[in-house]
Amino acid sequence: MSNQPNDNAAISGSSTILDILPAFEQHMREEGFANNTIKSFASDVRLIGGYYPDKPIHEYGTEDLNKFLNWLLNERGVSCSPKSYARRVTTIKVLFGWLSKSDITLINPAEAVVQASASSPLPKIPAEPELEKAEAVAEAWRKGHTISGENRKVDVRPLALLKLLLQTGGKKGEIKGIHLENIIREDEKNPQIFIRYTNPRMRYKERKVAIDPDWLDLLDEYVEQYQLDDELFTCTPRNLEYILSDIAKEAELEKGLLSFENLRWVSALRDLKNGMDQELIREKLGLSKITWRETRAKLEKLREKENEA
Repeated sequence: MSNQPNDNAAISGSSTILDILPAFEQHMREEGFANNTIKSFASDVRLIGGYYPDKPIHEYGTEDLNKFLNWLLNERGVSCSPKSYARRVTTIKVLFGWLSKSDITLINPAEAVVQASASSPLPKIPAEPELEKAEAVAEAWRKGHTISGENRKVDVRPLALLKLLLQTGGKKGEIKGIHLENIIREDEKNPQIFIRYTNPRMRYKERKVAIDPDWLDLLDEYVEQYQLDDELFTCTPRNLEYILSDIAKEAELEKGLLSFENLRWVSALRDLKNGMDQELIREKLGLSKITWRETRAKLEKLREKENEA
């Protein structure tokens, strides 16, 4: 993507922060920032513009930015949580980094601003032995019995869902939105899932994610059992959650451990441990570059924690 600001914005070093906001928003859209991120960053820029309403952007120095951040924390009179503060520091760094790369400003005053981060706890995800138990339960259900050997209704859907989540790292809404036509299997050795969005504003998150060829056997079995012809999962998103909850219960796992979000983390962590390029992991998860920063840091900590254990 180009670093150059929108030509129609006609901005220069003498423009104010608010003058350059439309061009900055356009830049974020072109870079694939999430809509919520764009809105949050734009709100942060308006705060800076309100604090320095007439200041040309070429006059900003590190001291000016630190003064603004101190005002947020200590003088504004409105509570600023660690998470909000960290995001606003990120906004400043992204904004002035873009202005510097675009040659609108000669220096980047945000480089020396200390990056603060919110103390966000690591997700508690299932360990590999716990996932093995979960898969054993789902495999037993596929064959029509419980993990203890008692008879029950044959059902391949739980195993198909569990393996799909572990392999793709898809979000609940993305998985629910999969149609059979989105499963690309012309090359049986390299099948893919096309993650699509009905909302045109979310099209930038669409992507193709590889799936293990063995999953296609589960798919065919599942389609035949449920007589599917369009949607991959015809039940509600809540029912999909119940399926994971039921698997966890029989596997005697902690309540809530086997969730869509946790399995998404497991999928990404597995990719990281297997040496997948980090940019490919980001694209697989459908994350913006900004969101990926925090996600990557947590994945690294999860890997360290696992190694220590």
